[in-house]
Amino acid sequence: MAGSARTPTLTALLCLGTLPKPSIWADPGHIVTQGRPVTIWCQASLRADGYYLYKEKVSEPFWETSPDSSNKAGFPFASMSSHTAGRYQCAYHSRNSWSQRSDFLPLVVTGVYGAPSLSANPGPVVALGGTVSLSCSSQETGFGRFALTKDEELRAPQRLDGQPSPSFPLGPVSGTHGGRYRCYGGHNLSSTWSAPSAPLDILITGGEPLPRVLTVCSGPGTRVAPG
Repeated sequence: MAGSARTPTLTALLCLGTLPKPSIWADPGHIVTQGRPVTIWCQASLRADGYYLYKEKVSEPFWETSPDSSNKAGFPFASMSSHTAGRYQCAYHSRNSWSQRSDFLPLVVTGVYGAPSLSANPGPVVALGGTVSLSCSSQETGFGRFALTKDEELRAPQRLDGQPSPSFPLGPVSGTHGGRYRCYGGHNLSSTWSAPSAPLDILITGGEPLPRVLTVCSGPGTRVAPG
């Protein structure tokens, strides 16, 4: 019953040329350092005969390729650049029908501009419950967006949520605010960002002290009691 119930729906989709939209993602991630490789992947829920990659504001398919044995297709970029950055969609065809386009995938490049500097006011050591403001400044002109990341180390950030202000107030701070921060600068309505700033370590002080431990000797044994 379930199989026969799905058949008319699938037939209607094929006739209308509106096959379900595929999934789209980037490996190793959608934020990529300039010069590093990245692959956009597209995968359909139905068997596809061909895949197509589209770039926003370009009417014709940006790239065409065939599916692999897992019914997905990769679109590899050997070197990420400002020309590669942008928003992408993919689609596929099966027999004589086309799918809807996928959701948009933003491909973002970092390292296009020089690194800004990150500072803390009043300083990087903050008492528990206090406040601190992190400021991202740059010699580059025209930056209209700034983003702050935490504990990313040397990995590409998972996301860059830009804001127009270069100041990032934190507080009242807790222990979770401690860590290593970096910032980025970018231009409005652009998929290109600066290199990351040098890391800035924020240290939170004044947490609950550890309980003291008092060791009391009693005869041949040892008894430990909290102090």
